[in-house]
Amino acid sequence: MKRLYPILSAFLLIAVLAFGSGNKFDRILKEFHRSNSKYILVAAHRSGHNGHPENSLSALKHAIEIGADIAETDVKVTKDSVVVLMHDGKIDRTTNGTGNPENYTLAQLKKFRLKMPDGTLTDETIPTFEDFLKLAKGRIMVDIDIKTSYLKPVVDVVQKTETQSQVFYFDNDYDALKKVRSLDHSAMFMPRAYSYQMADSALEIFNPEIVHIDETFYTPELSQLISNKKARIWINALDGADKLIRKGSIDEAMTKLLINHANVVQTDEPEKILDYLRSKGLHD
Repeated sequence: MKRLYPILSAFLLIAVLAFGSGNKFDRILKEFHRSNSKYILVAAHRSGHNGHPENSLSALKHAIEIGADIAETDVKVTKDSVVVLMHDGKIDRTTNGTGNPENYTLAQLKKFRLKMPDGTLTDETIPTFEDFLKLAKGRIMVDIDIKTSYLKPVVDVVQKTETQSQVFYFDNDYDALKKVRSLDHSAMFMPRAYSYQMADSALEIFNPEIVHIDETFYTPELSQLISNKKARIWINALDGADKLIRKGSIDEAMTKLLINHANVVQTDEPEKILDYLRSKGLHD
């Protein structure tokens, strides 16, 4: 019997961790659909890539571990119709390869290695979108930044992995989002707006879960427009606010970001923002 105790203890630990992870994700889903909640959702830009290659599986694991609510990622489609993660039009900056990823097959892309933010080469390869979603499933929301004109393979992977309830599509090209909607009527959206009028149109066309705005037209009137339609308000901390945070001025940065009630923040500094929001009772 004594020999069973370590085995039972290990089993219970795994069960508790799994149960806790499920509870966390259930909370994320619940808050995601409560547009008037005080809970601020945190999106890890290009997944949690502090100390990891951007758009990598290790970055996604990091985003999950630190408690981010959303992993943002960018998708391309290879020459043999496999959806992969890549932000740039070329792989030169983030790998030891060169050229357009959509001119390669997956097998060819897998010969290259991802780089760290400082340029150091790693053993990681460009992930498939399917592997990314399998890892994210039941753990974190996913923001798909559409970087390809080949939309059906992207939607097919979401449907294959049965992750429709935790994935939403982002683009400033409303025709692309309409195409996604024609492929999957259950799809969730985050249209990009560049003005009050464009936000109003996006709300009417898509009835979206989130509207992506920026500080150039971030006003109380805009926030009221979006919240009245039961959508969340996404704003970026990238560049300006993140720079302030790195300098130690997080109160100043967060005041600017949240002043008109934006309630989704995308950042390259998710750990710092999560710690701040937790200290203010705005994130568990």
